[in-house]
Amino acid sequence: MTTLICDCNRTMPLAPDELGRALGEPLAPHSLLCRSQAGDFQQAIRGTDPVVVACTQEQRLFGELGRATEGALAPVRFVNIRETGGWSRDAAQAMPKLAALLAAAHLPDPDPVATVTYRSAGRLLIIGPLDRAEQAAALLDDALQVTLFVQGEGRDGGTQARRYPVLAGKLERLQGRLGAFELAWSQDNPIDLDLCTRCNACLAACPEGAIGLDYQVDPGRCTSHRDCVASCTVAGAIDFQRPPRQHTEQYDLVLDLGATPQLRCHEPPQGYFTWDGRDPGILLKLRDMVGEFEKPRFFDYKQSLCAHSRNETVGCRACIDVCSAEAIRSDAHRQQIVVDPHLCVGCGACTTVCPTGAMAYTYPRNPDQGRKLRTLLSTYAQAGGRDAVVLLHSQQGGQRLVETLGRTAQLKLAHGVPANVIPVALWHTASLGADLWLAAVAFGATQVAVLVTDEEAPQYLDGLGAQMETAQAILNGLGYEGQHLRLLRADTAEALDTHLQHIAAQHPRVPALPARFAVAPEKRATLALALDHLVAQAPGPLPPAIALPAGAPGAGAPLGAVTVDPQACTLCMSCVSACPSNALQDNPQLPQLRFIEKNCVQCGLCEKTCPENAIQLVPRLLLSERRKEAVVLNETQPFHCVRCGKAFGTQKGIDAMLHRLGGHAMFQGAALERLKMCGDCRVIDLYSSPHETRITDL
Repeated sequence: MTTLICDCNRTMPLAPDELGRALGEPLAPHSLLCRSQAGDFQQAIRGTDPVVVACTQEQRLFGELGRATEGALAPVRFVNIRETGGWSRDAAQAMPKLAALLAAAHLPDPDPVATVTYRSAGRLLIIGPLDRAEQAAALLDDALQVTLFVQGEGRDGGTQARRYPVLAGKLERLQGRLGAFELAWSQDNPIDLDLCTRCNACLAACPEGAIGLDYQVDPGRCTSHRDCVASCTVAGAIDFQRPPRQHTEQYDLVLDLGATPQLRCHEPPQGYFTWDGRDPGILLKLRDMVGEFEKPRFFDYKQSLCAHSRNETVGCRACIDVCSAEAIRSDAHRQQIVVDPHLCVGCGACTTVCPTGAMAYTYPRNPDQGRKLRTLLSTYAQAGGRDAVVLLHSQQGGQRLVETLGRTAQLKLAHGVPANVIPVALWHTASLGADLWLAAVAFGATQVAVLVTDEEAPQYLDGLGAQMETAQAILNGLGYEGQHLRLLRADTAEALDTHLQHIAAQHPRVPALPARFAVAPEKRATLALALDHLVAQAPGPLPPAIALPAGAPGAGAPLGAVTVDPQACTLCMSCVSACPSNALQDNPQLPQLRFIEKNCVQCGLCEKTCPENAIQLVPRLLLSERRKEAVVLNETQPFHCVRCGKAFGTQKGIDAMLHRLGGHAMFQGAALERLKMCGDCRVIDLYSSPHETRITDL
């Protein structure tokens, strides 16, 4: 793979020899690769080997050059080294970081994933006041099939000419996504807009002014003179006796002009737009949304790992609560959650808060993200870099903020991204959680900072904050002093600059020897690998266990134990059947309840299922090998059948049953004694007793 670097008209102090040693290839210096030295680019792309170009500013120009170059078959990747560090005040010390960014660009592309398809025929529903709706429709009707749903009287009313179908009434429901929106409304107004000719006779006749230019009657102002009815005898559009009629229609796109959006979730579905009349880009997007579209299927769900429910008892609902697109719902009857892939926007928050890894992020997958982090940090260290800070940011608002900071630094108005801060762009900042954060620390990062802007939903920040609190407690409990994980809130380049200057100067303690493990596809496996390395490299004596912050079941720490009250527990084993992770187990040979702490995900299903309320969750990280072993939480003596002597239950369980049923009329005398028998003997005793009435005796 060939790497082309450029100091952008000598505005960056690049060191080609130093970067070349870190990458293991000779690098030629360039200052105007996009202009007078473009021939070097054209020469490099002749062939099939991939080419990395250290410039994103002129990506479009390089694409045009590639199409105009004969024999250019090489795939080209672009990486930004200018705003991410080359323009910062300490750019001369940033060569290890720039080498790391270039090395990560050499990694192969992630494997392709399944896609989700949308189909739109251009049927557009515009919701809002009649005058504004018609104005928007006039800008779109040449490309889309427009229908108006009138809500609220427009300032000037609508046009007299009927150019579009107009609906009005009480909007009952709007749901769906691109290509499949469903509108349900009730036609409850006396004026039927299909019959109305907009002759305005009713407006002139109404003494209260209860009819507006949206041609609907305001019931709060109407006093039942019915002069409007008399003025509309020919058209017959006004009927106060008409019962409300329910209607349902399908649309591909929705443009909402109302002051309060009909769909209020933080991440609205694809195909739903709001418009305040100012940004014309919204209308341009709508015009392009006709045809067939695809997006990645961002998630992979494994029901066998899901801790959501057992026997219709709900334990963990972390993914449902965090989803800002309302794409996830509970199906407790089938012991699973259901995700609508068309509503999913790929934020990955559900995968971050999922304690078991049942919900996994696929674009890219965990091993790809782990390989990138390990490459960045290992290259940075080999090039002589120290105290690496990984800055995770989104590819949208976060990336714009980083680039704005870089340009501000070039103008000498800010410091810029420090030399030891390595920006890593993600589709969404909520897609990485504690498993990969801890893996990054194990790989050599002193800090992991997550940059959030106003594009993140509030519940995302709560989820990320809870994950960071747990992971930081583990690191500090192991003896790694300082703050390793940070949530940076910034909406301006100045605020980001201040944050980065502060964290770049911090030096929390990290493992002396970086890890080299490969991140596993499974979340729990990655977490175990990171914890094993961090424990092995811990700087001081280890405590027996590390207490972790408690949260709601399924939304707190993903690690911990359970305690069982031996006086209350009857060893009914309801908790064993409810446990989704095989942390609670029975013993086929003896009446014992056993527990493997490593498997526990703190979902709370055992606590909710226990009929004796004998179980409590204990969020913690046990550091001894006992964490991986099956330990006995409770045991008792077996109860033997009073007739054949076979063990069939526990002494405590039978005693509890006798105590509860002893006063019932159906369990007196011989019937009570049968409760002490095994199932076979109970049937034999019932049929052999001379005191029992048989069907043949009737």
